[in-house]
Amino acid sequence: MNIYDFEVQKMDGSSVSLKNYKGKVVLVVNTATGCGFTPQYDGLQDLYEKYQSEGFEILDFPCNQFASQAPGSDEEIHSFCTGRYGITFPQFAKVEVNGDKTIPLYKFLKKEKRGICGTQKIKWNFTKFLINKRGEVVARFAPTVEPKKIEALIRKELSN
Repeated sequence: MNIYDFEVQKMDGSSVSLKNYKGKVVLVVNTATGCGFTPQYDGLQDLYEKYQSEGFEILDFPCNQFASQAPGSDEEIHSFCTGRYGITFPQFAKVEVNGDKTIPLYKFLKKEKRGICGTQKIKWNFTKFLINKRGEVVARFAPTVEPKKIEALIRKELSN
């Protein structure tokens, strides 16, 4: 299995296949608009602008599971992110990343790369998964890891 086996929900409720990202290096991030890590949107957008033309994509999945820090509708969240941080990368419908309602993509990501102490559970907003051009999970990053700190690994995957 790889990420191309999954479909996710767009903000308008329609489904999109992750096969659309085949051959690209992808960073999957669960985000929130009211989190202490929310300023990471700036760093994510910087990476996207720098590497998108080389085949890099960021897939943003808002999540309200951590201290209710993404309380708005999909449209409100998107408006905030584009207005305040100028994001241009794809943003999907709000998801759950832990518990009974975890979307299948996140079940797969967590199984492929466990967190600290071997846990599958997502600890907080802005947990990041790096996917190679073959759709395989190559790394998982804690929320505290700023986007610029994973730039070298992104470059490496883009050159493979």
